[in-house]
Amino acid sequence: MNYIETPRLILRDWKEEDLQPFIEMNQDENVMKYFPQTLSAEDTRLLFDRINRHFKDYGFGLYAVESKKKGEFIGFTGMQQIPFEADFTPGIEIGWRLKFDKWGKGYATEAASACLDYAKKRLGLHEIYAFTSRWNAISEHIMQKLEMTKIKEFNHPLLPEEHFLCRHVLYRKDL
Repeated sequence: MNYIETPRLILRDWKEEDLQPFIEMNQDENVMKYFPQTLSAEDTRLLFDRINRHFKDYGFGLYAVESKKKGEFIGFTGMQQIPFEADFTPGIEIGWRLKFDKWGKGYATEAASACLDYAKKRLGLHEIYAFTSRWNAISEHIMQKLEMTKIKEFNHPLLPEEHFLCRHVLYRKDL
């Protein structure tokens, strides 16, 4: 099912044929630079299954992003329940991950902007969060382009405090 369409992108349900390019994307050190590690094929399969389960449980999730021009899987963008406890949870986060060769073309901003509109108009959400390692200036810039407000910095509870990625920035947008 297609959920969202933008001038250049289709945000849709995942297909089994997305799995191989998803594995390749999650093994790219450039893409995964601000994550604790790249993902193995098995770990990506588990993530693929969790994403699809989230859709069944909540009716929304991390949408597969397809380029209209070439009809190819280029990554994901969407919303999910925040998967840890913090002083700002429970809540919904918006996130994105694209193939490295698709960075810098405005796709993440385009897809995320459309998701925010969808979250407000179709899902009836009133606020949404985004967060990333404080070192990830690219994603933080996208949050700013989406007119999200920086709330604070926090230590990600799923990372050890001494991990260089532990410190995160938190943004929120009222819808």
